[in-house]
Amino acid sequence: MNKKYQRYIEYIVNDIELPYFKCMGDYYGLKQDECVLVLSKVFNQPVSIKGYNVYNVYDQNDNLIYFEDSNGFWSKYEYDTNGNEIYFEDSDGDWSKWEYDTNGNEIYREDSDGYIEYNR
Repeated sequence: MNKKYQRYIEYIVNDIELPYFKCMGDYYGLKQDECVLVLSKVFNQPVSIKGYNVYNVYDQNDNLIYFEDSNGFWSKYEYDTNGNEIYFEDSDGDWSKWEYDTNGNEIYREDSDGYIEYNR
């Protein structure tokens, strides 16, 4: 990748806002392979994109880390090193977070509705 193109991709990475695909399409007109470059930098890991008019972004462990539909609704997911979901948020303002013990058992859950649960 030449330096000028690399700077362009870096500019987009620093400028992009949610919803990512809407932004990359409406403002930058990026092709899917360019979207992979940008989102790999946004998520700081290699990603793959699957879907048409509904975009699913997966990490290298095939975990869904980002979803966006054609209306701009989005959701983001994070996982621990064992593949357990530890964080979720969406464009409606909903979020949840989880914690697990060393055996992968859920020990804590909290969400945007004020729900808190301890499982010990």
